Amino acid sequence: ADLPDLVGKLPSPKVIWIMLPAGKPVAETLEALGALLGPGDLVVDGGNTHYRDDVTRAEKLQSRGVRFMDAGVSGGVWGLQEGYCLMLGGASADFQALEPLLKTLAPADGYLHCGPVGAGHFVKMIHNGVEYALMEAYGEGFELLQASPYGGELALQKVAALWNRGSVVRSWILELLEAALARNHDLAGVSGHVEDSGEGRWTVEQAVADGVDATNIAQALFKRFRSRRAETFSDKVVAALRNEFGGHGVHGANPK
Repeated sequence: ADLPDLVGKLPSPKVIWIMLPAGKPVAETLEALGALLGPGDLVVDGGNTHYRDDVTRAEKLQSRGVRFMDAGVSGGVWGLQEGYCLMLGGASADFQALEPLLKTLAPADGYLHCGPVGAGHFVKMIHNGVEYALMEAYGEGFELLQASPYGGELALQKVAALWNRGSVVRSWILELLEAALARNHDLAGVSGHVEDSGEGRWTVEQAVADGVDATNIAQALFKRFRSRRAETFSDKVVAALRNEFGGHGVHGANPK
């Protein structure tokens, strides 16, 4: 019925795995669990938490004798069928204690002890940044196909299916696109509004902090921001400037 009821039903040492939205929900739950659990108990955060928060929270729980691991989880809704890719951060002993569960959840060779607390979520953060760039690349490629002189003749679902058979750009993401196009060949009725969960932002922030060129990931993140606005002021500025210096037409402007 509630956390005290849950903790009371588990034998010691207790292992509790949480999967909650990053931020306040995780912080409040870990605070409550910290007061309920005892020395030797283990908490695993399987959500998309920022790795720096893991370090702080682990230290706080450790002061009460409670152990902590972070688990980056990938696989989406297909994980139930395919297994989940698991990225773990924490002490080696805690990883070994948790390993039987990991073997159950993951496919063969689908889990890894990435390092100390925070390492699992750090690896998952970069994973999601790469995912942003991959999806953006596919999106741009298929828009080029659709807009091309051959767009009216090309069956995009068949192109996706073709590329998934032996080509160097084949991937599970492309398989998912193939399935989506099979159901809806021109994605009619699908809004181009794309949200972000925060992982892409954290990846770009990390690139800035470390001085790493992550141009494609950053661009993919910014394109998501752009997708939420039908018309931007920056576009108006560019159109107005082209008109000022080159006399280029401005769509929708009143004639002089």
